[in-house]
Amino acid sequence: MSTLTHSSHHAHRNAPRRHPRKRHGHNPLAAPVLLFAAICTIAAIYVAYVLWPRWPDAPVALDAPSLPVNIGGVAFNIEPAAIRIPLQRHAGTQNRVDLAYLWPSLVPPDPAIKIVDGAPVDPNERLFATIQVSDGTMPISERVQTIYPRYLGGNVKTGDDGLTVKPFRDGTPYQGEDLVLDAAGPDRFLARCSRKGVSNSGTCLMERRVGSAEITLRFPRDWLSDWRNVGAGIDKLMARWRPAN
Repeated sequence: MSTLTHSSHHAHRNAPRRHPRKRHGHNPLAAPVLLFAAICTIAAIYVAYVLWPRWPDAPVALDAPSLPVNIGGVAFNIEPAAIRIPLQRHAGTQNRVDLAYLWPSLVPPDPAIKIVDGAPVDPNERLFATIQVSDGTMPISERVQTIYPRYLGGNVKTGDDGLTVKPFRDGTPYQGEDLVLDAAGPDRFLARCSRKGVSNSGTCLMERRVGSAEITLRFPRDWLSDWRNVGAGIDKLMARWRPAN
């Protein structure tokens, strides 16, 4: 009897113990965590959609009407045929458009005509323009008063046509250029022109600022012989870009 009792007691001691099951109650943090994760997922999908690169819209036909283009918050109406880069030929907001016009007609060039008698089109027959968002630099009307004078040299010349030429000194950031302006006032005509070289006749840059849009016009220096008509033509072109409401 004692042997059976001892064996029974030993077996009872070596038997595996059963632990009571823990009841898993409701976790009060689960719902907020899941909601936060869902919001983060939706936000990530939206950001990816906005930033994902898209194939650009098909360029507008060259013979289409003028396009409403917004640059730096300023509205312009630009002929598609005048826009030199096909990807820029679309309406809406842009950072920059590059343009070209025949001179003196101020009509957009025919892009299909790139070669005449086997030679490239004469660039002296074209007025080039770039409209872009201003980078915050000082407008030329202020630079001519505060910055340019410290770099100008002597030998100022005023021709019989009323155009004054002020050369920049060598060793300055504007070496090899002249400041060309109407003797009656720079607000009427003002350009920075490179001097003629061995293989080029020089180029003039004229700047205009409209709000936060900067307009740079480029034309051959030879046109200075007819500078009054050049200035009038540029004014006419800008009025066409921004017709009165």
